This record gives sequence, C-alpha cells and structure tokens, in this order.
Amino acid sequence: MILKEIHYIYHNELDAIYGSDEVDSFFYWLIEHYFQCNRLTLALEPQFALTKTEEQPLFEALSRLKNQEPIQHIIGETEFFGLPFKVNQHTLIPRPETEELVQWIIKCHSERSEESQLKILDIGTGTGCIAISLAKQLPKAQVFALDVSEEALKIAQQNAEINQVNVSFLKANILNKDESLSVLGDASKFDIIVSNPPYVRELEKQDMKKNVLDYEPDLALFVEDNNPLVFYEVITQLAVDKLKPNGQLFFEINQYLGAEMQQMVKAYPFEHIELRQDMFGNNRMLKAELQ
Repeated sequence: MILKEIHYIYHNELDAIYGSDEVDSFFYWLIEHYFQCNRLTLALEPQFALTKTEEQPLFEALSRLKNQEPIQHIIGETEFFGLPFKVNQHTLIPRPETEELVQWIIKCHSERSEESQLKILDIGTGTGCIAISLAKQLPKAQVFALDVSEEALKIAQQNAEINQVNVSFLKANILNKDESLSVLGDASKFDIIVSNPPYVRELEKQDMKKNVLDYEPDLALFVEDNNPLVFYEVITQLAVDKLKPNGQLFFEINQYLGAEMQQMVKAYPFEHIELRQDMFGNNRMLKAELQ
C-alpha cells in the first residue's frame, strides 16, 4: 500500500479521538521509528509504497492508538532532555515539565561550581530520566537513584547503559524511612536530593485521559485524597538526615498544592524555599535549602 494512503487511513480512524495535528505527529513518529523516513519522504515520494509485511506494524499501531494506548508504549521509547529512554507499562512516561525541573537543578548547580564533589539522589526514579539526564549533564557528579519497583529499575538500568552514564540504582520503599536509610547506608551525604513522587489525588482521576489511566502505573501516579503529601513528607524527613548543610531539595509537585507544600517544608529546617511555575503557568516545582 502507498504510504500516503495509510496516512489518510490514520486521519480517518483517529482524528475524532486526537485531532488532526496529533494524528500527524503520531504517524510521522511511527514512520521515522519503523522506516527511518519522515514528512519530507511523503512530499518528495508520493508513490512511496510498503509491502504487506512492512505495513503491518503501522496497522497494529493504529489499532493500539484507537484504544488510546500511549504512542511511547507502542514504539517502546521516548525522548527526554534530548536523550532516548525506553518506557513500558511499569514506568511513568517522562513529561516536559520534568525537563524544566532538571534544567533548574543544572542551573542552580552551575552557580555553585561544586561539580567535582557533587552527589545527587533521585527518589522514585522510574525510567531514570532525572538521574540519567543529570549524570549526562554533570559528568563529574556521583548519581544515585532509588525506586520501589523492580521492573522500573530494570528499565532505568537499560536507559543508563543506552545513554552511557553511571548511575547507582537502589531498591527501597521510600515510605519506609528506615528501609531507605538502610539501603542508602552510611555513605557521605548528598548535595542534592530530587524527587517526582506520586502526587495525583484520587479526586483528580475524573480529569485525566484514558491513555494515562489505563496504561501508566497507578503506583507512580496516585495518592489518597486525605493524605496527598505523604511522599513529600517522608522524603523531606529523609532529606533532613541525608543532605549536607546547605544541600538542596527539589520536588516536582501537584499544581493545586503549592501553598500546602511550602507550608509542609517550612516545618523542617529548610530555608530559601522557592515555588516555581512550569511552561503552562502551573505551580510545578519547589526548591529548598537545608539550614
């Protein structure tokens, strides 16, 4: 079948679900992934044709997209901070807002000029996107990453190898502070602790799309309505023990709980607490320094 005809089928089947622009994005992403061709190929070679065998993955992807499965799961990878990352049903798909958090950490670090001594801990690492991006950008840093999911840690380790960085991955349940401290051991303390923990309240599920609710891990997303800061509180307590003096704590946060987050962190010996908005104007990041 001619590739342009398959492109038309995609629009016919998917525009009502996603809109024309997003369907184009999906289609070009898929042909780049499967055939190393792009939008220009369609323009310059309007009769570009595929065999039955070649076109099969495109129609399989079409069927999965109709069920609103994430495109990243279909091709098994995504890009974050300019780097390739494998993803699957055990990992949260990295978001652009988290790239802003990584950029903030790098900027703050560059102002400190301590790279040779820098030691970083990423809690709830998932794909490893934060830890690996920091390790890539700060190659002299010693980076550790912790997660409760064995399956997520397998993917994170693969991503570290793909991106040729050294990250020490650790398995522990952060809600068990004693377990986490035991896994981290008595090694020297950290300059930076960063976390993008579960923060979506159950009441917010009604506003979420099927591609997130049905295909991304609840473990990485949701918290109970009556205790939405549970992960932040435990991580903040651990940071009091494991950060160096003047060490920095960074969080990605629920946009609706910025004031509550600031108030919670103020209950501990932190100063210079800063709340920052993401590219969409939502309260999304928080930084604090240990006194």
